[in-house]
Amino acid sequence: MKGTTIYQPDEKFTIGQIEALLFEDKELEIATEALAKVETCYSFLQTFAKEKVIYGINTGFGPMAQYRVEDDVLRQLQYNIIRSHATGAGSPLPPVYVKAAMIARLATFLQGYSGVHTELVELLRQYINRGIYPFIPEHGSVGASGDLVQLAHIALTLIGEGEVFYEGALRPTAEVLKETGLQPIEVHIREGLSVTNGTAVMTGIGLVNLIYARRLLHWGIVASVMVNEIASSYDDFMSPILNGVKAHEGQQKTAAAMRCWIKGSQSMRKREHELFGQNDEKIFNHKVQPYYSLRCVPQVLGPVWDELDNAEKVLLNEINSANDNPIVDPESQYVYHGGNFHGDYVSFEMDKLKIALTKLTMLAERQLNYLCHDRINEILPPFVNMGVLGLNYGLQASQFTATSTTAECQTLSNPMYVHSIPNNNDNQDIVSMGTNSALIAKTVVENSFQVMAIHFMAIVQAVDCLEMKEKLSPRTRNIYDEVRAIFPVFVEDTPKYKEIEAVMAYLKEKRIEKEI
Repeated sequence: MKGTTIYQPDEKFTIGQIEALLFEDKELEIATEALAKVETCYSFLQTFAKEKVIYGINTGFGPMAQYRVEDDVLRQLQYNIIRSHATGAGSPLPPVYVKAAMIARLATFLQGYSGVHTELVELLRQYINRGIYPFIPEHGSVGASGDLVQLAHIALTLIGEGEVFYEGALRPTAEVLKETGLQPIEVHIREGLSVTNGTAVMTGIGLVNLIYARRLLHWGIVASVMVNEIASSYDDFMSPILNGVKAHEGQQKTAAAMRCWIKGSQSMRKREHELFGQNDEKIFNHKVQPYYSLRCVPQVLGPVWDELDNAEKVLLNEINSANDNPIVDPESQYVYHGGNFHGDYVSFEMDKLKIALTKLTMLAERQLNYLCHDRINEILPPFVNMGVLGLNYGLQASQFTATSTTAECQTLSNPMYVHSIPNNNDNQDIVSMGTNSALIAKTVVENSFQVMAIHFMAIVQAVDCLEMKEKLSPRTRNIYDEVRAIFPVFVEDTPKYKEIEAVMAYLKEKRIEKEI
């Protein structure tokens, strides 16, 4: 899907715009007035910086700021911070996260407080639109003076050095720039420091995490509805009155979303029809109240919903901020030295997001266990096995994978935000570890999709075990059909790893119509 997002001066990026740029192949354009704001800041700094000591312009960086740098090597100073800090290690960050990081860095420059030349803004825009992704190793940032190491790898490509991924291949930057007719930037005043000094990588990763987390939350709601359909639960746990008397928006929205998905279902029970009239049963054949993993979905997923709302607020505040140092303000005619590069907001939020997703994953794993455990559900064969018990094994081993992966999420949910280690000759004596936090959250996101994929495989298999497809609600029946198109009903044992991967891809890529 092609199209254009036009950035206007003083505009704030929305999560919808970011998602469109990342996943819908939209191109970014920048209004002339927005570029003029960048130019105004650059021109002011060019004049203001004369005969003044300003960090990172005529001083060294970090603890080296106590050393003046002579005028004849100021351009070399900017190149040196880029080259010296391109020291990352580990696997390359996948393109979607790199693109998000570049959007975040560009957004900072468009605030008009960085003092950079417009050619830097334009080259970043070209990288974003043309699918040129700098090689960025995952490891290197302590998230305090920004993402210095990872951003240096972006900066390295902007000056025509290093490597980029282009059209699926890792190639020398200079070669790709020549092929695409682009020119590397020149250093004017502080472009080297401005690119490397900020929270763009952790913010970019965080935004992708958030977009995927939203999808996971809605899949968790859909799965929960379908499991309750399979169990023929009483429907009052979703009622607006019951959930309305608990004053949490997330719980109320989760229950409302479930009611949207369950509408038209023929499998749910009405308590007033079976238990609130004449009933002579001494031992009830059907559970009066189902297990918590079925009945308490609004209470479990409600906090997840609220956390994702808060994460969106924090991440949008971050991407729409000037988060480098110093801050160059033409209006007050001053250059302010501080610490807007510190990544605590993102770090804290990524810890909370991964905890929320781990709880969502735990819920899915428990619902999966309900479907697999015949002595608990009392309506399905062990492991939703449609073959010969003892000879065939259904999804027995797939459950191992889901349980193992859920356990990893639980361990990864330990906080990174409080794991500060002083470094940089104790200049950075308290740091955020924000990029580490975002990367760990990224792993939890991926793990959650793996568990959710196995869970949906068990759900559709259970529907066929009970021959109840026609009793599903119209919306859940549509999901059943789409999953079955990827993962056909099975009786005989076959390897499942390719099906897990295919269902994962479906869950990640499908856009679910918002329920409320």
